[in-house]
Amino acid sequence: MNNVFVYCEITEDQLIADVSLELCSKGRKLANELGVSLEAVVIGNEVNNLEQQLFPLGVDVIYQAKDVRLFPFSTLPHTSIVVNLFKQEQPQVALFGATSVGRDLAPRIASTLRCGLTADCTSLEIGEYEDKKAGKTYQNLLYQIRPAFGGNIIATIVNPDTRPQMATVREGVMKQEVFDANHKGTLKAIDVKAFTNDTDFICQIIDRHIEEQKVNIKGAQIIVAGGYGVGSKENFQQLFDLAAAIGGEVGATRAAVDGGFAAPERQIGQTGVTVRPKLYIACGISGAVQHRAGMEESAKIISINTDPKAPINAIADYTITGDLNEVLPKMLKYYRANSK
Repeated sequence: MNNVFVYCEITEDQLIADVSLELCSKGRKLANELGVSLEAVVIGNEVNNLEQQLFPLGVDVIYQAKDVRLFPFSTLPHTSIVVNLFKQEQPQVALFGATSVGRDLAPRIASTLRCGLTADCTSLEIGEYEDKKAGKTYQNLLYQIRPAFGGNIIATIVNPDTRPQMATVREGVMKQEVFDANHKGTLKAIDVKAFTNDTDFICQIIDRHIEEQKVNIKGAQIIVAGGYGVGSKENFQQLFDLAAAIGGEVGATRAAVDGGFAAPERQIGQTGVTVRPKLYIACGISGAVQHRAGMEESAKIISINTDPKAPINAIADYTITGDLNEVLPKMLKYYRANSK
């Protein structure tokens, strides 16, 4: 078991998905700590600039399965290919995006290989684990870290006895970084016929209808986010007014979305999107761990809250203690008066 594997998803424009690129960057760091290679598996038909996308991120080996029947994603053949590849290569760690594809594929692979899987991790680290009952100490384990019990605790989960150690991670949680622009690896072709059988292709995709993304919160450099403390859908309009004035987007906590204050596509946090804007203005947000997991990497955080002891204030760069219905109009008025 001498490698870390990343399953790379393919986008509609035949590029590697952002979440997979982010996982390659994280996988490179984990592989360095373990002293092993970083390998990626790409399953599809034609992928544009495959080597140029993955090698600079530190990928040492790319396993590519090419077949017109493999794109768009179909569960059965992708599962067979990855399962057989993992049986052959015996990875120590395997990472998947917590997307509709990853959430379909990863559990099937874990079930087939009889290994552990932790979903929606917010952090991945390498460490050891001492089993006092068995009198064993395990080295070089993957710490799979995520909120648990409704966000009341941060759980660190380990799989000491099964391999690969599998985890899914949502887009935006890890940071995409170039390891070495001149890094070169090896491209290996997967024999699709040897790794699949005819029954894997029993289902065919005849037609697809894809709805375009309405809101691009992940790409916004400024986000004005509201929590349940905003009070109502009408009060949320103040957030939209401020965001429009400063060139930002509006986000929301799960509680605000569940309360009908904002649309689901604006949800930020463990069960929404993960963002890293240059400025994050948190309005009426208490700062539950699930929400912080989706925005705590923001460059600057401003918290507006009536509670000076709100958990969000612990990670905020600036805190404004007051009623947002008084603070936001003043911020908007001042910005308009002092901007060109």
